[in-house]
Parts: sequence; structure tokens; C-alpha cells
Amino acid sequence: MMVSNILLVDDDKDQVSIIQKAFEKLYSETYKIIPAYNGKECFVILNKLIPDLIILDIMMPEIDGWAVVDKLRSEPHWEDIPIIFLTARTDNIAEEAGLLIARDYIKKPIDIYELKIRIDRVLNESDNTD
Repeated sequence: MMVSNILLVDDDKDQVSIIQKAFEKLYSETYKIIPAYNGKECFVILNKLIPDLIILDIMMPEIDGWAVVDKLRSEPHWEDIPIIFLTARTDNIAEEAGLLIARDYIKKPIDIYELKIRIDRVLNESDNTD
């Protein structure tokens, strides 16, 4: 079975570390978490590797998650990458907007098992639409 690359874009280094370590321990045969700590770093990585999925924080310095999505959707080689928002924003407006432009919207704090279930679902939906 192939390992799916997941680009995790979040300026909260502790959050990234927790998710990365948990996935290495529990799901290393299925998923590899590739960290990016801001929008700029996200695009540096995307120029080297196209991930199977992007988990994206909304509230980040310099380039926020909304701007990252705009840029992703404007580039033909990135426009079809599924996105899951993972954010501390819990307001309904952000959630509704997020669900319009991403495959899922998850509020922090996240349970690792729940995150895996949501990733599985989004990737399975993507496989079925190809």
C-alpha cells in the first residue's frame, strides 16, 4: 500500500509536532505528515512535492489560510489538491465559508483518531471522483 503525503500547514509548532508524532506512531504505513509552519513554506514545499491532501490552518501570520487556498486554486497543478481546514476559528461564518472551499472543516483541539477518520473520508471521496 502506498503512503499518502499530507502537507500540514500551521504556525502552531506544538500542534504540528503532536500531529506528526502521533501519525508516525499510529499511521506511518498509511500517512506521512509533511510540516509547513506558514503559507510561504507551504508553497516552497508544493514546488517540490504535490501532496495527496493539505491540512490548513486559517489564522497564520503573513499569508492566512484563505489566501493560501486562493493561490492553490489559481494554479492548475495545485487546484485539485483536497484541503481540510484545521482551525481555532469556531464562528459559523468561517465554518460555512470553509466548507464551501474545502472538503472539511475541523475545529481545534482535534482528537488524533477523529483527524485520521476525516482524512480517510476526504481521500476516499477524492479517489472516487478521479
